[in-house]
Amino acid sequence: MSKIKPSQGAPYARIMGVGGYRPTRVVPNEVILETIDSSDEWIRSRSGIATRHWASEEETVAAMSVEASGKAIADAGITPEQIGAVIVSTVSHFKQTPAIATEIAHLVGAGRPAAFDISAGCAGFGYGLTLAKGMVVEGSAEYVLVIGVERLSDLTDKEDRATAFLFGDGAGAVIVGPSKVPAIGPTVWGSEGDKSETIKQTVAWDEFHAERPEKFPAITQEGQAVFRWAVFEMAKVAQQALDAAGISPEDLDVFIPHQANMRIIDSMVKTLKLPENVTVARDVETTGNTSAASIPLAMERLLATGQAKSGDTALVIGFGAGLVYAATVVTLP
Repeated sequence: MSKIKPSQGAPYARIMGVGGYRPTRVVPNEVILETIDSSDEWIRSRSGIATRHWASEEETVAAMSVEASGKAIADAGITPEQIGAVIVSTVSHFKQTPAIATEIAHLVGAGRPAAFDISAGCAGFGYGLTLAKGMVVEGSAEYVLVIGVERLSDLTDKEDRATAFLFGDGAGAVIVGPSKVPAIGPTVWGSEGDKSETIKQTVAWDEFHAERPEKFPAITQEGQAVFRWAVFEMAKVAQQALDAAGISPEDLDVFIPHQANMRIIDSMVKTLKLPENVTVARDVETTGNTSAASIPLAMERLLATGQAKSGDTALVIGFGAGLVYAATVVTLP
């Protein structure tokens, strides 16, 4: 018989608060057109994006995360000292070590929580949410701060016609804590490593160090391949998340997909046959693709504008480089 004492966690977990931060600089398509041969009409028709936010030198990954986290902590009605773990999903923190999560934990006043980064691209928020849920239920942390943050303007090739207009900067954060009722459903997640070349960094850091190419490493993607995969395969994953939670599209109040592309969002809505009364996040139009930050940023905006309300049932799904994905049903804070 095991001598290990069983963990004492909560019956369930829920999102208790949400916060977001968008950089002050708003970049319209006209600025993008200064370095690529395209048009505002083409960008809008292909992506739905009209503007995006780019960070200033002062709006670092840590600084944006602290701003978003402060709002989430206040929204949850807890103190920073109650946070038992900090999980940060990002691909744009340029130090392999230490994790940016430790710095953020210190800056928000969280004391000495567990703190680590994860790299799961645009699915990172879903991965972090699932890990946080496990911590709360298992009992290793009562409250977990989950952050999705990116400064993708640092990794954007401004002369690449296929991607220059896509990416934006920002941070989104949530507090996950105990719940007496189910409020975060089972996660459907996974990866398809055979498609890892479709979204990637152009040059590995070791190659960059050795060869010193003229251009700094940037993110590139095979647009059509990613589009087909997202539309056809991710709708199936979203449906699996609904099935795992035991609900149907008619039971949903809100749909918050990764804000990759308006055409992808609209196609998923159609494929899932979502009722017209379901609120759909379309934050991509003014925020661009912020990778791991896109879902919490979109969630925060829907709640702030009244398009969604506390207690609503929402389907969230992230997908991106890897290729990786994560989908779950949650109750909004």
